[in-house]
Amino acid sequence: MSAYAIWVAFSTILVKEIRRFMRIWGQTLLPPAITMSLYFVIFGNLIGSRIGEMGGHDYMEFIVPGLVMMSVITNAYANVVSSFFGMKFQRSVEELLVSPIPYWVVLAGYVAGGVARGLAVGLIVTLLSLGFTHLQIHHVGVTVLTIVLTAILFSLGGFINALLATKFDDIAIVPTFILTPLTYLGGVFYSITLLPPFWQTVSQFNPILYMVNTFRYGILGVSDIDIGGAFVMILGFIAILTATSLYMLKNGKGIRS
Repeated sequence: MSAYAIWVAFSTILVKEIRRFMRIWGQTLLPPAITMSLYFVIFGNLIGSRIGEMGGHDYMEFIVPGLVMMSVITNAYANVVSSFFGMKFQRSVEELLVSPIPYWVVLAGYVAGGVARGLAVGLIVTLLSLGFTHLQIHHVGVTVLTIVLTAILFSLGGFINALLATKFDDIAIVPTFILTPLTYLGGVFYSITLLPPFWQTVSQFNPILYMVNTFRYGILGVSDIDIGGAFVMILGFIAILTATSLYMLKNGKGIRS
């Protein structure tokens, strides 16, 4: 395929994905905004006023980066897994398989759609947070790079989940039993320095901890982990999941009967 044809294929998938979640914005954009507003009120205002400071910052300021990252993770993942599995269920994915579109273009289109929804929800949550606290970005480059790489990573995870899923219940297993626990234990609401040494060590095996703290460093300038090491880990996971996704797509895993 020519470069122009590849661009047309990629942009078609991306535009379709954006139109899909924008058309049902009441199910894709509004619920996370309401949920995060409740987090701001309950954890930030009510509980935060009793906690005071954490990491040298007001507690509300401290949890905002974590809540933004949590919304990006869940929505980037959910967009890809629901969209691609929907195509599998409707058997319309066969149109992609018989087309001359390279597999990497198909993957890039769906991942870009997941990133678009993740960033859209992240922006909405960030704007809502300004009604509760004042944010001043410490490092723009780190902030933007972290949130984009994280959205890419979990969009890839959603794609693999969609390939492996055989029924609608399967697409809820990973978010419910893996993503949610890891997110809540990933330093969103606390600094791991508050934990005993043993649990600090255990927490360092949670990949979401690195994403939350790197994003927090970009906004507030504080982090419990090494920023350089966190970026290496995120890029490593992206490379692994990309290779896995392309291999599964090329071999028709979960698609060809």
